[in-house]
Amino acid sequence: EIVWNGLGEIVQLWPIAPSRVTPMLKDGQLVYEISVGSEKKTLDRSKILHIPGLGFDGLMGYSVISMARKSIGLGMAMETFGSTYFGNGTHPSAVVTHPTKLDNEAARIAMSNVYAGLGNAHRLMVLEDGMKIEKVGIPPEDSQFLESRQFQIPEIARWFNLPPHKLKDLTRSSFSNIESEQISFVTDSILPILIRLEQHYNMQLLTETEQFRQGIYTRHNVDGLMRGNSKDRSDYYKAMFGIGAMTINEIREKENWDPNQDPYADELFVPVNNMIPLSKIDEYMAKGQAKTEVRSDEEVV
Repeated sequence: EIVWNGLGEIVQLWPIAPSRVTPMLKDGQLVYEISVGSEKKTLDRSKILHIPGLGFDGLMGYSVISMARKSIGLGMAMETFGSTYFGNGTHPSAVVTHPTKLDNEAARIAMSNVYAGLGNAHRLMVLEDGMKIEKVGIPPEDSQFLESRQFQIPEIARWFNLPPHKLKDLTRSSFSNIESEQISFVTDSILPILIRLEQHYNMQLLTETEQFRQGIYTRHNVDGLMRGNSKDRSDYYKAMFGIGAMTINEIREKENWDPNQDPYADELFVPVNNMIPLSKIDEYMAKGQAKTEVRSDEEVV
């Protein structure tokens, strides 16, 4: 809820749980019906900061959880099935067979006690009466189950437009591509959301005077998320400084350093023979022109 004072200025913002708000059209105007206990309170568009998600009616955005309930439900069902299957099922790693029938219950129990368990691994096994041992691997259906579980991670990541490594799936990640994945996360996942927020903040929280006369606007700073390794940052700052696009203090600000108090630290520099402030370029060119004229006069003499 947006609270305005008598001067038309925003003085307060009060968060309201989305589950309590229902946007609707009333007499051609957008209003919001808010549940306050057992009562209903109606506020017009100017008093509500509403940032709708993806949708087609302009009022209500789709719930990602509702749209992805089948994919998410499949992952939850597979997790439940897996815990029950492997928790309650019997999956021995080896089977000992007898040519006829092993009537000696004591021998059967002794074999399990002697050879079963992690501490009894790699012991010499002695079999009697023509008994045979066979190893049992992971059945193909169990292997396919594990692959399906792995597939559910990128499936969920697609719904939320996330790179899989953000859900701790590092199967295809490496030291060489994780930085590019992080940049892709910012540009493809975060920025579309931030731009939508900025547009609504500018439209709903700023007056026309503030926007167009005073030049006030909302912007999220994601430079910290885009920060790469020190060499890449150094090359970027060097290039921006070399073309007169950034000052020394702007570079220091991006690195969270204190500003330099030198007066030239806020000047733009351009390359000549060496770097000089952009504000001194006319003076430099004038001196260069004077030297050229003197040299020409000397040649004539």
